[in-house]
Amino acid sequence: MEESEYYSRNDRTQGLSSSSPSTTTSVHVTALDGLVNVNSLFTIAVFVGLSIATPGQRSLESRASCNAGDDVAKKLLVFEVVSFSFFLFSSLVAQGLKLAINILNSKDVEDAFRVRINAKVLRIGMLGSAVGSVMGCLFLMLSMVDVIQIRLGLLSCGSKSTAQAVSALVVLVTSAILVYISTSIYAFLH
Repeated sequence: MEESEYYSRNDRTQGLSSSSPSTTTSVHVTALDGLVNVNSLFTIAVFVGLSIATPGQRSLESRASCNAGDDVAKKLLVFEVVSFSFFLFSSLVAQGLKLAINILNSKDVEDAFRVRINAKVLRIGMLGSAVGSVMGCLFLMLSMVDVIQIRLGLLSCGSKSTAQAVSALVVLVTSAILVYISTSIYAFLH
């Protein structure tokens, strides 16, 4: 085998150099798999929230004025549907990218985990999928605030347990979203 043949074949099997605009590796497929799996878990949470949105539910608070009205249940349904839509969007974009990579891989048996693909399309698709997941998480968090209000009492009622639960939810989810966004932006730019 000539040296130039070896290098061109070796470049193809190990992915293209970082200066090439059209490359991807199994790392991208793994990242897309992880995104789809996380979206699936969040979708389960959406359906759990939907099961709580029944009219006339009483909170665990002893005062009747603390019970959530139909407006809170309606907001919960809207937030759950919007959240589900974003998670579905994110998963479908990620699955579409995986499908494209797998179809392109099927043409070259030697390169089972590496394939040439337009890097701009891949980046835009992954960015769209990540944005869909973030938006889904935000709307899921809003819906969980309504779930807490339905089960523990309205925030406006001054329920200590409701305030604690909502505070913990908002602080932890917001922190996680900020970490996710910052690592995604870092990976996107490098």
